[in-house]
Amino acid sequence: MIIIGFTNKTSKILPRIFCRKFRHVAIILPDGDGFIMYQFVRRGQIAQIPLKKRDIKILIQHGWEFVLMEQHAVSKDFTCLHAFTCVQMAKKAIGMRNIWIQTPYALYRKLKSLEI
Repeated sequence: MIIIGFTNKTSKILPRIFCRKFRHVAIILPDGDGFIMYQFVRRGQIAQIPLKKRDIKILIQHGWEFVLMEQHAVSKDFTCLHAFTCVQMAKKAIGMRNIWIQTPYALYRKLKSLEI
């Protein structure tokens, strides 16, 4: 199971210019009784943030939207150190190889269309 979170809040300049609805994406994976959020900071640096169910509810209240992917498991080569963007990190985690998806909103639309 993978949870992919989307938000419109970011401190980066380029996503504010080029991205429409969502400007950042993060991967959330189950870990025992909680979750771990893999937050892309920059190339070669991924922050791992421990979360509980309560924390995810708080994120929803602050504007995050989540896509739950039950059928997908984490890709075996999920080493995100070579990703240039948060979208590349998310695509590598779910094993997607679509070069036309470059923004968080494009990834969100693609995942929503696969969910139906």
